[in-house]
Amino acid sequence: MLPLLNEAAILRSLTSKLKETLSALTQDWRILFVNDGSTDGSSELLDHLAREDSRLHAIHLSRNFGHTAAVRAGLDYASKDVVVLMDSDGQDDPDAISALVRNWRQGYDVVYAIRFARKESLWKRSLFYAFYRVLAWVSSIAIPRDAGNYSLMDRRVVEQLRLLPESDRYLPGLRTWVGFRQTSVQVERLPRHDVYPRVRLKGLISLAKTAFFSFSRVPLHFFYLLACASALVSLFSISFSLYHKIFTGLAIPGWASVTSVSAFFGAINSLGIAILGEYVARIYDQVRGRPSYIIARHSHHATTEDEDETRNQQHHTLVEELVGLETSIQSMIASDLSMMRTSPS
Repeated sequence: MLPLLNEAAILRSLTSKLKETLSALTQDWRILFVNDGSTDGSSELLDHLAREDSRLHAIHLSRNFGHTAAVRAGLDYASKDVVVLMDSDGQDDPDAISALVRNWRQGYDVVYAIRFARKESLWKRSLFYAFYRVLAWVSSIAIPRDAGNYSLMDRRVVEQLRLLPESDRYLPGLRTWVGFRQTSVQVERLPRHDVYPRVRLKGLISLAKTAFFSFSRVPLHFFYLLACASALVSLFSISFSLYHKIFTGLAIPGWASVTSVSAFFGAINSLGIAILGEYVARIYDQVRGRPSYIIARHSHHATTEDEDETRNQQHHTLVEELVGLETSIQSMIASDLSMMRTSPS
């Protein structure tokens, strides 16, 4: 499954490479592209590729919802026993899929790629290096370092990810949070096919904020400690000023120092309010309940086998919903009977 944005230049060659790699592993495979509002002709090319091969399926979102929303759409519509998630910019090596599948066949439910030998600029490599290590330090769970989206996930894992309700999603963190048997493989990060990354610096900062605020309370805890330290400093300052006034009869001069300290703590308070506001804004986004994505159309040359698979998947989903409804009704009946037995006659 590949989220995609304006990758028409590499799309055909990437598809050919994926077909070659997957056919060497199994004959039962599908390629699912999620077109996140491309404007460079990728949509038309996906239509053409889907007509050429019924094993290719493309989901076209109604606009650009962002990389994480496209990933969520792909996971929601993936139907095979195992899902390999990778980027469509050519930096995730398709040859590594065989190593992912080999570990899955050994019993692992999640096999994620650890990136090394990145080909980005020095400042970008430094930012990624610092981000992963700071996140590992502050996170409430052990999120692997240098692990991005490129991974293989068993169907059980994908189903659990679908059930998670949050709208702000950092997949490497959620993938770790759901558990199951996990392992990693070392995968070289290939260079981009062009010099224009689809995820800009603003998007990377947004993703980093999502990771920190979704899996850490350290920003809030930091301000608890800072508030305690500020209270101690203030108490010491007041005590010293009173002592000096009582025993010397003189006030302590220092308007500039008092103003500087006040400005410093004012800035700290503003930063604390901003961090608290970030948490509140994410809560607000969550309770609004807007969908993460909207699908405009599909590109898929369906075969009889595909239609049967779709019907079987719909039947499986319906059975799961009915079982859940039956369980809920039984719980309600048991609760009512218990209340009737305990109520006074």
